[in-house]
Amino acid sequence: MPLSIGIVGLPNVGKSTLFQTITKKKVDCSNYPFCTIDPNVGVIAVPDERVDKLAKLTNSAKKIYTTIEFVDIAGLVEGANKGEGLGNQFLANIREVDAIIYVLRCFKNEKIISAQPQTDILKDKEILDTEIALKDLATVEKRIQGLQKEMKSGTTNKELKVLLKAQNFLSKGEILTEKSWDEEEKKALNSYQLLTLKPRLYLLNGSEQEASKEIIEIFKKNNWQFLIIDILTELEAADFSPEERASFGLCTESKINALIKESYKLLDLITFFTTGPDETRAWTLKRGSTAPQAGGVIHSDFETYFIKAEVINWQDFIDKGLIRAQGKEYIVQDGDVIEIKSSA
Repeated sequence: MPLSIGIVGLPNVGKSTLFQTITKKKVDCSNYPFCTIDPNVGVIAVPDERVDKLAKLTNSAKKIYTTIEFVDIAGLVEGANKGEGLGNQFLANIREVDAIIYVLRCFKNEKIISAQPQTDILKDKEILDTEIALKDLATVEKRIQGLQKEMKSGTTNKELKVLLKAQNFLSKGEILTEKSWDEEEKKALNSYQLLTLKPRLYLLNGSEQEASKEIIEIFKKNNWQFLIIDILTELEAADFSPEERASFGLCTESKINALIKESYKLLDLITFFTTGPDETRAWTLKRGSTAPQAGGVIHSDFETYFIKAEVINWQDFIDKGLIRAQGKEYIVQDGDVIEIKSSA
């Protein structure tokens, strides 16, 4: 299954334009609120030069990159959790995503209708935070009511305790991922697919000049991971070569590539590779995983019947370095080229 990223924002902040730019998939970007009614879903390959170089070295017949699924939902408005606009049904469409991108309007363009009287990045963020928190609050309170009915008089319930803790934060519009939770609490909460527990990346849609220093400092101070991207410019330059981009004063590499890579890093994932004449393939793995777990990503039997892994960093492989044999305790590193040996 590909990683899945939800794209959220107020109406007309550039969400659908971003989706179109990322996926090269044509979607309705009309200049009016709620033009995206059904969620747009697109799966794209994560650009990775390491795959290209390894495939060239081993004369692979095909290349397979890691992928990310992007889900673009209708614009949210203040009161969406209560059914305002097109309602909170759209928040349900991103319950299963792994992370969320907030698209925040930074650009100044009076021709593009805004859901707010004036451009205010922090206010827009606050609205999104509140609506998502209140959606989660409804989920949590429903479960709390169920648990309270199930409990016998005088008994305690660990799940209920953690839900009451979450309820306290959510009722104040606070984001659960910014709070401290122990592993047992996380495990209990993760079963509910709460939106405020998902990692998030803030995309300020506009030019570097349109993002004030004060706003940037606030984001840095709060450790809010963000990127500044002029989405419309990137859409218009989507098919430009690096040389053409440079001639127009743009970075030679698309900033959308940076967004895709940052989305991938958001979940603390690494990439390892397998390569040979048949194919060179990039695989996704949680940082800190062992060699048998990497084998399990390829095939479950490789983890069950793991014997050893032959490992080399991709750059060392290109430079004809030595392959090392590693056992069950080896922690896989980003960029490792691996061949799993098993008794399966």
